[in-house]
Amino acid sequence: MIQARKLGRTYGEKHVIRDLDLEVARCGFLLLTGPNGSGKTTLLHALAGLVPLDAGQTRLDGLVLDDVAAGVCVPTEHRPVAVVFQDLLLFPHLSALENVAFGLRCRGRSARDARQAAQAWLDRMELGAFAHARATTLSGGQAQRVALARALAIEPKLLLLDEPLAAVDVQVRAQLRRDMRQHLTTFDGVRLLVTHDPVEAFALADRVIVLEEGSVVQAGTPAAVTARPRSRWVANLAGVNLFRGRAAGGRVALDGGGELVVAEPLTGDVFVAVHPRAVTLLRAKPDGSPRNVWQGRIDEIDPEGAVARIRVTATPAIVAEVTAASADTFAVGERVWVSVKATEVTLYPA
Repeated sequence: MIQARKLGRTYGEKHVIRDLDLEVARCGFLLLTGPNGSGKTTLLHALAGLVPLDAGQTRLDGLVLDDVAAGVCVPTEHRPVAVVFQDLLLFPHLSALENVAFGLRCRGRSARDARQAAQAWLDRMELGAFAHARATTLSGGQAQRVALARALAIEPKLLLLDEPLAAVDVQVRAQLRRDMRQHLTTFDGVRLLVTHDPVEAFALADRVIVLEEGSVVQAGTPAAVTARPRSRWVANLAGVNLFRGRAAGGRVALDGGGELVVAEPLTGDVFVAVHPRAVTLLRAKPDGSPRNVWQGRIDEIDPEGAVARIRVTATPAIVAEVTAASADTFAVGERVWVSVKATEVTLYPA
């Protein structure tokens, strides 16, 4: 288990990590996500001992890795931690076999034993035939698997994955994602993944922590986090419209202006989520009740395969999801009426 308490790291006057708590059980798979500059990579590097902390304590299976108050900071090479970096950082002058054996040699294994173990890992990754190929001659997918094999070969208690599929072509990413999950099923340590890809979040992680400005803004299962986003960034990740406002009875006065009628009334500060599929765009003002209706102007039409997302500038601004055929009937700059049924508005406390 990895446990972190009140972690802090500053650069100048900027808090990159602020009062951050973290706990992941063995065999757990945690996703760290958030916008650029939120502190994700800094946290990974701090857990690996690559970046010193300014505050807090970390423990891994009871072993104290960092305790700023007590002056404890275990050197990177003595931590039972492995990292797969975004750019993989394979040694270009070494073969795939020598890359995987490197960590084992650093931990005292003989050259023969290290090479035998490395060959076994390459065979497991279906790369046995490429054992003597230089790292520079490997494809992106092959290099990614070599980097993962190098990390797992040292049998770490904590595996840190920093955007491990970022350098891989989109065409092979889905297969590598499945391969990675398969290879990690037998790893009995803690797995911590940084990614911006929501597909990776659902495919790999069983728990998500969202960081913004160095602090945790939301945590839970991927489904729970995306079902009730608590920040604009999470809402964009989940693909929903998110508003904040103050509820009184069956109405919510939105912070940015405008008002929404809701089916299940609350009182106090709330978040309001509306899925783009629940947004209807019309050229004439609709009749009927209960329904939220307001007028705006189409600002952007973004095709996404069989559907398209249409962004409407209004009060409030909103995104609608329509079929590709329907999208062809609208034009950027056109004025439209927005309609959302009260029953399609999800409300929860802020």
